[in-house]
Amino acid sequence: ESMVVRMGSGERIHYLDWAAPSTDGPTLLLLHGISATSWVWAPVARRLHDRMRIIAPDIRGHGLSEGARTGLDLESLAWDVLTVLAANGAGVAAGGPPGILAGHGLGAMIAATAARLEPASVCALALVDGGWEDIAVSTRLGPGEFLAGIGEPPEVMASMDAFLADRRGFDPASWDADQERAARSQVDQKHAGHVGLVTRQATTRGLVDAMFSYEPVPTLSAAPMPLLVFVAGAGTADDETARERSLALDDVIDAREAAGMPPTRVVRLPGTGHNLMRYRPDELSAELLALAAMTGVRM
Repeated sequence: ESMVVRMGSGERIHYLDWAAPSTDGPTLLLLHGISATSWVWAPVARRLHDRMRIIAPDIRGHGLSEGARTGLDLESLAWDVLTVLAANGAGVAAGGPPGILAGHGLGAMIAATAARLEPASVCALALVDGGWEDIAVSTRLGPGEFLAGIGEPPEVMASMDAFLADRRGFDPASWDADQERAARSQVDQKHAGHVGLVTRQATTRGLVDAMFSYEPVPTLSAAPMPLLVFVAGAGTADDETARERSLALDDVIDAREAAGMPPTRVVRLPGTGHNLMRYRPDELSAELLALAAMTGVRM
């Protein structure tokens, strides 16, 4: 079901609600990455919605959520998430039980920031291939170079068919109606037949700046809840980026141990790409279910 929450600043944040009336399990809030939408989580939500409440917002400026030139810093985005959580009866502001936050890429950084800002509203945190690293260090890029690297070639944006064919080509075996819906939600079709990303360039630029401002060690060492980390492993053993990411994860684990935080579970999924929701939904779903069971939280 498609739902909307209005923020105190006036913007409307859209989210998908996979509520199952018969479940009393915890609320699991799922956050997508940059330029994506809540639909990327459909494979996981469909596997878990009969066991817990599933909500997946569109980050402001993405999908059906309204955008803004301000409020694109991580703390503002985190308060958006906590507001959506409260609107669904979970967290401190609602006087309800804490929820579980899981984020992918940029969404992982936002989820971790929310867990640091209001830890009593978050009983567990899951980072899906992101959120534990300093982007500048692991990529060796500046914000401008990173922004240029995530742009789409003109031929991909020439038509909806070309865009869908490009997305299908990432992994034809996992392409289905949910994946097509997720791809279509990223773009608008123009009168000339070509497509453009729903997320405006100014929004994307602001979010990239936010990603480069993220400090994983102080953020995660101040998040006093169980942490689950998924690591995609598409690179080879001598991949320098993979090595930097591994070292960054070690730093986070060491800092959390030194701060007396609960254990960190790391799940490595070798031979797969960044979009683990598409490529490895069974493993993600099983681990998230186990994380929820460990918290013992009920609505």
